[in-house]
Amino acid sequence: MSEEINQNEDHESNNVPKEGGALGQVIPVSGLYKDWFLDYASYVILERAVPALQDGLKPVQRRILHSMDDLDDGRYNKVANIIGHTMKYHPHGDASIGDALVQLGQKELLIDCQGNWGNILTGDSAAAPRYIEARLSPFAKEVVFNPKTTDWQLSYDGRNREPINLPVKFPLLLAQGAEGIAVGMACKILPHNFNELIDASVSYLKGKSFTLVPDFPTGGMADVSNYNDGLRGGRVRVRAKIKKEDKRTLSIVEIPFGTNTSSLIESIIKANDKGKIKIKKIEDNTAEHVEILVHLHNDVSPDQMIDALYAFTDCEMSLAPNAAVIENNEKPNFMSVSEMLKRATDGTVALLKLELEIRLNELQEQWHFSSLEKIFIENRIYRDIEECETWEAVLSAIDKGLKPHTKHLLREVTEEDIVRLTEIKIKRISKFDSFKADEAINKLEDAIAEVKNHLAHLIDYAIDYYQNIKKKYGKGRERKTELRQFDTIEATRVVVSNRKLYVDREEGFVGYGLKKAEFVDDCSDIDDVIVFRRNGSMLVSKVQDKAFFGKDIIHVGIWKKGDDRTIYNMVYQDGKAGPSMMKRFAVTSITRDKEYDLTAGSPGSKVLYFTANPNGEAEILNVLLRPRPHLKKLRLEINFADLAIKGRGAKGNILTKHLISKISQKESLGSTLDAREIWYDDTVKRLNDDERGRSLGKFRGNDKILVVYQKGYYKLYEPTLTTHFDEGIFIIEKFDPSKVATVVYYDGKRENYYLKRFELEENDKENYVISEEEGSEMTLFTFDKEPKLTMKFDKRSGAKVDEEEVLAHEFIAVKGMKALGNKLTGYKIKELISEETYVAPEPEDEGDTEVKEGEDQPSLF
Repeated sequence: MSEEINQNEDHESNNVPKEGGALGQVIPVSGLYKDWFLDYASYVILERAVPALQDGLKPVQRRILHSMDDLDDGRYNKVANIIGHTMKYHPHGDASIGDALVQLGQKELLIDCQGNWGNILTGDSAAAPRYIEARLSPFAKEVVFNPKTTDWQLSYDGRNREPINLPVKFPLLLAQGAEGIAVGMACKILPHNFNELIDASVSYLKGKSFTLVPDFPTGGMADVSNYNDGLRGGRVRVRAKIKKEDKRTLSIVEIPFGTNTSSLIESIIKANDKGKIKIKKIEDNTAEHVEILVHLHNDVSPDQMIDALYAFTDCEMSLAPNAAVIENNEKPNFMSVSEMLKRATDGTVALLKLELEIRLNELQEQWHFSSLEKIFIENRIYRDIEECETWEAVLSAIDKGLKPHTKHLLREVTEEDIVRLTEIKIKRISKFDSFKADEAINKLEDAIAEVKNHLAHLIDYAIDYYQNIKKKYGKGRERKTELRQFDTIEATRVVVSNRKLYVDREEGFVGYGLKKAEFVDDCSDIDDVIVFRRNGSMLVSKVQDKAFFGKDIIHVGIWKKGDDRTIYNMVYQDGKAGPSMMKRFAVTSITRDKEYDLTAGSPGSKVLYFTANPNGEAEILNVLLRPRPHLKKLRLEINFADLAIKGRGAKGNILTKHLISKISQKESLGSTLDAREIWYDDTVKRLNDDERGRSLGKFRGNDKILVVYQKGYYKLYEPTLTTHFDEGIFIIEKFDPSKVATVVYYDGKRENYYLKRFELEENDKENYVISEEEGSEMTLFTFDKEPKLTMKFDKRSGAKVDEEEVLAHEFIAVKGMKALGNKLTGYKIKELISEETYVAPEPEDEGDTEVKEGEDQPSLF
């Protein structure tokens, strides 16, 4: 490096114009800077930040592993010693080597670590290099190194040899992942599951298709629907795994990749300080496993808080893969992870073939010399050299003695072979055993045949190699990240209402800073405010501390995008003397800060009556007309339920052409909207009204959702779209209190099966319908009216029959939910089948009475 700097300094000094020189002698430096920048960018890309496709390693990682292989004696080495040894190959100092070594160790694949190597879950750093130790893992020794198949180059100072690429026989790059920022480009390859990579390689070798998706060491959940095979433009959404401990406590047990408990807690506290979420306190109990407890206030819904954590904190992250690699040590290239795996698998097959060819050559050489040695000793050719006086004569005599016996050899006898024969000791010749020599040669021939067979069936050999690697090292490397499809969380639906909205109708101001004005509603910083004015205009704007909306405000509210349940009922006079119109409308979409006219547009129009109805409620109005000559009926009764709901731009229906004196509400009516149909999407385990998944039915006012869990309890939920359900759902449906449940369960204490029938109680608790003893488990839960149960027994439990049938409604009457039930059997049930035997009677249709020919017609009297 110093030599290059001196050259550059000389170059620059030569370009400096001498004193008194002409301006024409000045050489522009723009070209030099361009070349220097390109050289520097190329160096950083190729030698620092981007991994090689061949072995999946960056130069510093490759040099670390090579140094550890140099030092390997089976024992642990101090990391400080490894760093010092690596500096023979890596010219960038101990800090970069130490950081890269710790990152390699934390991946728990190539390096066997001892001591405090930090924690990827908490973000704690590793201890100083003098305190921690490392050695190569058995996996690394078997898969990464082979001097016979390694191409070498001189190190940066020319004193040592280092590998150009390590002969890695595994898709190491995809298993470990990689991340780096170079000059003008970046690399981000997400880690994948060890066993899934092997399975994909085997599938590729078998000519089958495969799909690769990331798997992260921190666990959590991931939506890989937009992974795009790891190419640029793809996205992977990762979420923490959050559990409801109780109504006031949430537990974060797994965190998203790219975060740690410290940064995650910091993001939660920050969101709380900004008022996006509302928590009481947060505790970090992380040790071997993540456990972050989030304590909630009494007025906070845990379901809504889970969504809020995903929306406003690092509990949900978006990762952008960018699979850049160095190909053939020449240039960077972008390719999909599937293509990387194919290249890695092809490279593994090529390395296995090379190893087999090297092994075959070694075995053949051993066979050649063993055969030559046998010929030399058995035919006593060594005696031919007793009379020779020169070295050349010795070699010639041996060569002449061997020729009649070497026709079956694989190659010609060389001078080197003859020299090796002269080096055989007399003791070995005297103890030579022809039978043992033949035995050794036969073993070599068997080994040669085996290697040739492997070469002839190379793909099968490679598949066996991969399967052996999985068998030896795949245990404990199961998938950690759960694959899910995430629904989109609208921030405005889950944000905490941390502000209070006020309106000053007289001055026309709306905001959360008007403390002495009229209170409107609770709101958040990201909510939108909708304002209606007396002249029939409407405006939606972002909530602010204080904003002017115009005078004569008649209604202010919080507006939600896509809200088609809030219906506005309005009566307005069209112009100064025009007819009075009435309309019902919803506001589902707008352009923020754009003023809309809700009237017919005539100058002087004004609103006479206005209500906002959150669930489409209607009302009956009393309308008093202004007296006029010849006007006999001065009072009208108007029912808004008879009026169709249309768009906000509709002109409306004519209420009356006469002037109105007064409008008052006579009666408030219920909702005129249809019942809301709720769907359950089992993929994301959430409710929705977008027709995704299975319909649970239409829900009105007090309707609830029944969820029966495999743990043996049921719970009733409000049909709100933010509801989170526990794991292990057995049944989910609309709750019908008239249904009778039939349950079969195994009692862990009594070690018998019990049958019970009961009606469900309506409350908000977790209602256990089986024994809560340890070992108890629910076998069957059904709402069939008269179920027939077929029990198939496990013969090992001593049952005398293979199966038995029971009619549940005859076996036991309907009793209380807490009843133990009747003992069904003491034998182990292998399979339990429920079949509905009740058939509802068909309703009689009196209008279609069939009259056969010759029969009397039914009399009406």
